Amino acid sequence: MLETLHRIIQEVNNANDLVDALNIIVTRLKTQIGADVCSIYLTDSEQREHVLMATDGLRPEAVGKVALPLHRGLVGLVAERAEYINLDDASKHPSYLAISETGETRYHAFLGAPIVHNREVLGILVIRQLISRKYDDEEVTFVLTLAAQLASAINHARASGELGRLHNHGVVTELFLRGNASSSGVAIGTGIVAYQPASLTNVPDRKISDTGTEKQRLKDAIEAVKEELRQFKCKMEGQLPAEDQALFDAWIMMLSEKALLERALFLIEEESNWAPGALRETIEEHARVFDAMDDAYLRERASDVRDLGRRVLLHLQKKSPEPVNYPAETILVGEEVSAMQLAEVPQDRLAGVISARGSSSSHVAILARALGVPAVMGVTDLPVTQLEGRDLIIDGYQGRLYISPQQTVVREYRRLLNEEKALGRELMSLSGLPAETLDHHHVPLYLNTGLLSEMSHFGIQEAEGIGLYRTEFPFMVRDRFPGEDTQYTNYRKVLETFAPRPVVLRTLDIGGDKPLPYFPVSESNPFLGWRGVRISLDHPEIFLTQVRAMLRANSGLGNLHIMMPMVSSVNEVEELTTLIRRAYRELVSEGYAITMPKTGVMIEVPAAVYKSAAIAKRVDFISVGTNDLTQYLLAVDRNNPRVAAIYSDLHPALLQALQQTVQGARQYNCPVGVCGEMAGNPLATPLLLGLGVDSLSMSTGSLLRVKRTIRSLEKAQAENWLENALQMDDAADVSSYMHAVLEQKGLEMLIKPGKR
Repeated sequence: MLETLHRIIQEVNNANDLVDALNIIVTRLKTQIGADVCSIYLTDSEQREHVLMATDGLRPEAVGKVALPLHRGLVGLVAERAEYINLDDASKHPSYLAISETGETRYHAFLGAPIVHNREVLGILVIRQLISRKYDDEEVTFVLTLAAQLASAINHARASGELGRLHNHGVVTELFLRGNASSSGVAIGTGIVAYQPASLTNVPDRKISDTGTEKQRLKDAIEAVKEELRQFKCKMEGQLPAEDQALFDAWIMMLSEKALLERALFLIEEESNWAPGALRETIEEHARVFDAMDDAYLRERASDVRDLGRRVLLHLQKKSPEPVNYPAETILVGEEVSAMQLAEVPQDRLAGVISARGSSSSHVAILARALGVPAVMGVTDLPVTQLEGRDLIIDGYQGRLYISPQQTVVREYRRLLNEEKALGRELMSLSGLPAETLDHHHVPLYLNTGLLSEMSHFGIQEAEGIGLYRTEFPFMVRDRFPGEDTQYTNYRKVLETFAPRPVVLRTLDIGGDKPLPYFPVSESNPFLGWRGVRISLDHPEIFLTQVRAMLRANSGLGNLHIMMPMVSSVNEVEELTTLIRRAYRELVSEGYAITMPKTGVMIEVPAAVYKSAAIAKRVDFISVGTNDLTQYLLAVDRNNPRVAAIYSDLHPALLQALQQTVQGARQYNCPVGVCGEMAGNPLATPLLLGLGVDSLSMSTGSLLRVKRTIRSLEKAQAENWLENALQMDDAADVSSYMHAVLEQKGLEMLIKPGKR
């Protein structure tokens, strides 16, 4: 049965469209189970009904016409419960509903399985038999597995618009893809695909004018791989048996196959597709042939074909033609857009960011907010390869992506875009004014940044200092560790730019989702592994070099604050502080005229929350990194789109953790700031005011929105709102409550598009 399951799943994956996939499922499943009827109903939420979309055993003419009310019958019960129902005699069940239009007789055995994607029921898979019997565990598991597989195909069809056309008899309806609202704003522009090197799957189609050059590039790349394989074979002589060495000959033959090259050349010539796109299409066509084979050994050869394709692609990428031509309103799209890919787009041409992976707190999202461009992360079933050159709309407030939108939608979002610009002009009137509540409580607003080049003139002028300078960014853009003098030059520029305003330089925070290419760390669970200060303590030479550069850069300025990330124990604070003092003494002995800066700790780990008082006793300031703290408190990988909806910095547990941190720090009069993304969220601003947080640090794009919020409130009011929020049970309740608070204050334009 496992072998059959594999075959069916492979057929579904290779299906031409959703209708084809549905028919494959019902036909194969009916045969495998020995059922009399197998049917698939798709749920149309707008019409509140389940529509028969495929069947083997009922009247074919009923497909697309017979619909069951949403909560009627056994089909409706399966959908309502979102769990399978297995009955030996369905006719005796109180929810049984006979549908004469399908031509069904009085079937007895019934097994219905929900087709679920991200907690949403997309349809129901049903098998029926005339005899009375209960399906055994193996059969149930088989059906549930196919239903789960089908869920992905249906969701992809919904994303592409195919499902909408099926529900509406070919009429195109306005569809959009959902993701996580990660950077607010609206963007209308053209898709440009950012793909990972040697990743055939993500290579987009790109039109070219010089087909002759592209053909030659492909031929040269194939020949280069063939030569590599010959060299590998020579190296392995005497080390591998003759039959294993023959594999190299087989791979060379695959690449020499006339059909493979001719097909790719045809796609270049006839479709004006560039060589990587033609290669992707050709390799997948050949791989699918092997995927469909009965023999398990031959099926495995599909991976060989794909591996050869990746090798050819690598050679194509080494000799890439001209650089990407970014349109005026570029929307960068990718499976997993990196910070470096984002940085490659000229800032004046970047309109927005879309990524299939990541969340609102991933570093790309943080960078998007810093640049003031809308972003939607974690868009499941994103058809990346189809988005090159397509017209796109991003709604960064609601987490929506529109692909080739209709003119009515374009007009509506242009209106919202104009309102956004008007709001921007309105907010600019606050520039230079203090971030002060109506009852005259001042909250300093600082800047989060990581590269001097990403700081706008406005951000430099508006912020009261830097609350978080991510020193790892300059490390990430190099191919080796920067030396002390190189780091000194960088830090000096930052400190001079903001002097006499305070600048908080965070010591190197790598690991987790921030690896260095020249310092690889491979771990099964990197977020709970070797990262942050753990690396600094294990490599004091790296830490001391960095601290020495910071202390030297502070000479004659005196605005340096050093912050240590990912601290989980008091002992770590003491060890790191000892190293900082050591670096200070060394420099003094070398004749440098320097002063000892203020030192602080970034609270990101729940253990540090509970030890906040003991930590506050040993440092000059505390700053809460709400991104990681939320991740660890809720046990949610913030970059995983499957659980991204659970991640929320408005969770009552996080508010309680912040409250405990502030209370612990107050015992030693230690100031507490917030430098996570929560600090730049207007919804959270009243709550942070109520907590008594001393400062907020955020991206440039959030400064005026947060200032506007602060200047519209009284601190006493904020304390009452916080007290109410702390009594709530979950993040959704807090979010709804704070939405209502801001709307009551006339601030709804800060948290949703337009002024409606």
